[in-house]
Amino acid sequence: MAHVKRTALFPAYAETEGVRLIDFGGWELPVQFAAGILAEHKAVRSNAGLFDVSHMGEIFLEGDGAEDYLDRLVTGSVSAMKNGTCLYTILCNTRGGAVDDLLVYRLGKKRFMLVVNAANTEKDFIWITTENPAAMQKSSDLRIENQSAQWVQIALQGPRAQEYLQELVDVNLEDLAFYSFFDGVSLAGVSTLVSRTGYTGEDGFEIYCGASEGPGIWRTLLNHGADRGLIPCGLGARDTLRLEARLPLYGHELTEDAGPLEAGLRIFVDFEKGDFIGRAALKEMLRKENYRVLRGVRMIDRGVPRQGYRVYKADHPVGEVSSGGKSPSLDEFIALVRVPKGRLKTGEQVRIEINGKRRTGEVISTPFYKKAYGGKQ
Repeated sequence: MAHVKRTALFPAYAETEGVRLIDFGGWELPVQFAAGILAEHKAVRSNAGLFDVSHMGEIFLEGDGAEDYLDRLVTGSVSAMKNGTCLYTILCNTRGGAVDDLLVYRLGKKRFMLVVNAANTEKDFIWITTENPAAMQKSSDLRIENQSAQWVQIALQGPRAQEYLQELVDVNLEDLAFYSFFDGVSLAGVSTLVSRTGYTGEDGFEIYCGASEGPGIWRTLLNHGADRGLIPCGLGARDTLRLEARLPLYGHELTEDAGPLEAGLRIFVDFEKGDFIGRAALKEMLRKENYRVLRGVRMIDRGVPRQGYRVYKADHPVGEVSSGGKSPSLDEFIALVRVPKGRLKTGEQVRIEINGKRRTGEVISTPFYKKAYGGKQ
């Protein structure tokens, strides 16, 4: 792994006994720790787990025109956001495909932080600054800066996440609503930004601090909850957790050719806010109903459905798998499959070609794992 990048948290876990590191999109990251993927998954569902997500990118926009400019770039309404809130949204290209999906943090009237996917950070920065059709009209005082190297992002996820974090911070986390954040939170003497967000289908928090202070925060959090069952978690559990919760992964459910409609994210597209890049193409897809959708499949026959595997109905090809694998919570193999709108109904059987053999599965409703969120809405 001579050419891969490492996050600022690498020294805090690299020497951990039993950690397994892999190359993930050019980053050397833990796929699992000593407990293993199954145990890590179950810890997040029943207790809490700690993830290094510092490979994610942080892009800041500041200036008088920041709000209007972002509203032209993303599918959600930035102008409707209040200070201290987060917005999940999609950067679309002119065809209605996804440049990326991201979180917008409204830090103030004229200041925003975008949290983007690690592998797309440079691409997103170029798109946001120069390549998108609105770039030529952006305000002259708008400042856009990629500060990814300066930040650490730690995710604390699970039903006991609030309990552990509350004991270490100087704010009342009961007052922190879903998809909102507190800035300037003191955690172990370090000023942090804490948001009630995550990628697991559980309650939890994402904690941002300076890169140099990250390893100390990681160790503080882990040591504080270790005797009660808090464990470090890797990319393996992160993927099984997000798949059960039907959360999209860029490069799978979202791509340059598959945008929010084809990823089941219509709710995150605000057609009423005014024009934005990709709006015309998305409206045309809705008018013609000529787009694909995601459906959930539970395998009846044994077999692991993987991305790209072909899906058949009555021996006719109808689509392909976007994501699949074992659900630890259900103890079954599951998949998200992309098919033309209206082609598959709940309860119908399909066949997925796995290692040259067609295996039977059943179309079921999603998310695969359903759990009521217990935090403040």
